[in-house]
Amino acid sequence: MRHLSYLAVLLACLAATAPLEILLRTRVYARPRRLALAVLPVLVLFVAWDLHAIARGHWDFDRRSTTGVVLPGGIPLEELLFFLVVPVCAVLALEAVRAVTGWRAGDEPPAGDEPAAGPTRRRR
Repeated sequence: MRHLSYLAVLLACLAATAPLEILLRTRVYARPRRLALAVLPVLVLFVAWDLHAIARGHWDFDRRSTTGVVLPGGIPLEELLFFLVVPVCAVLALEAVRAVTGWRAGDEPPAGDEPAAGPTRRRR
């Protein structure tokens, strides 16, 4: 069972933050483009960093704690999933704080200033 421990930690992270989506209506999963824009830069940067560190022999992974699925470059599947799961959980936590406090991140209009529904076009 030890070979599933890394996956178990990732699942626990998701399980701990998933209720935030429902209970606080954070709408993180309802806005996949916005989530991807937050997560993908982190994924690319840290996977590149890991690949570099693996290639240089700076670190490796305990094969007893992983499933044994190794991606090109020697990165375990769980490590790639880590760079997806942890940022998603962080975004969920941030959105939960925003939902509770009313804090605006600056990318949405103030309450009451919602744009009209549907596409809009600007004239030049």
